[in-house]
Amino acid sequence: MAVAAKKKSGNKGLGRGLDALLGDAPRPRKTAENAAEAGDAQAGPKRELPIEYLKANADQPRRVFDKDAIDELAASIAAKGLLQPILVRPKGKDNYEIVAGERRWRAAQKAKLHNVPVIIRELTDEEAAEIALIENVQRVDLNPVEEAAAYRRLAQTYGRTQDDIAKAVGKSRSHVANIMRLLNLPQKAIDALSSGAITMGHARALLGSSAPAEAFTIVLKRDLSVRETESLVREAEKEIRDPGARGKDKNKAKTKTSSSPKDADTRALERDLSAILGLEVAIDHSRKGAGALTLNYLTLDQLDDICRRLMGANA
Repeated sequence: MAVAAKKKSGNKGLGRGLDALLGDAPRPRKTAENAAEAGDAQAGPKRELPIEYLKANADQPRRVFDKDAIDELAASIAAKGLLQPILVRPKGKDNYEIVAGERRWRAAQKAKLHNVPVIIRELTDEEAAEIALIENVQRVDLNPVEEAAAYRRLAQTYGRTQDDIAKAVGKSRSHVANIMRLLNLPQKAIDALSSGAITMGHARALLGSSAPAEAFTIVLKRDLSVRETESLVREAEKEIRDPGARGKDKNKAKTKTSSSPKDADTRALERDLSAILGLEVAIDHSRKGAGALTLNYLTLDQLDDICRRLMGANA
């Protein structure tokens, strides 16, 4: 429920920006935010350009393009044409850089189109970077690493604060902060997250480790679930603070398990919820039907995320 509410909220903010961006209405004044909201007042109407006049943006947030998705889009374009124009900015005579729509451009090439519909905008580098990020986040979700790298570029290159970025892309500040923290992981873990070898839940757990590289190696070697990764990190951190804590906790857990074993359905539900939330989940219920649902977090950022999801679900 919380995840659905989050998505709805994010799409609402982004949708307003791109609807205006791809329309023809002028904007009152030129700022990076307004570039994402309404386009340039000097922009001309939609027109067609030879497809070879367009070139990809080297700073495009998306680094991985799904081949099957491109092929599917190309088939649709071949049958119905390119319905959504590509946003470009002029870079010289017969030379236009793609700001939003590289997937469509790639698919149009596969569909062997000679000309493509475009909207031409005079945009600064900062405006182009922000619009490219918004377009990707809304239309086809970036993977977490691509999203984090795009946020970092806006922050480092253009001096945007996390609040600025959050407002521009229709996300919460805590979401932007948590995504950017992923880049603090060891490079091998970042690469694994980018390729899908580990999930966001694994990554969040590894961020709580004082030895994330070693923890990541164990996660891959043992093919640990998110919950198992969280347990691994938690036990390792306890061992650092109190060398005898692990043995005590094992005995405590053993006693608890033997006195009140959980059935297979309960354990399966715990695993499912853990995978969805990226947190360790415990369900304890009595025969009378009453019980407790416990969410365990490793950092204050995770607690902030839990609170945001719960409040979003009730909105």
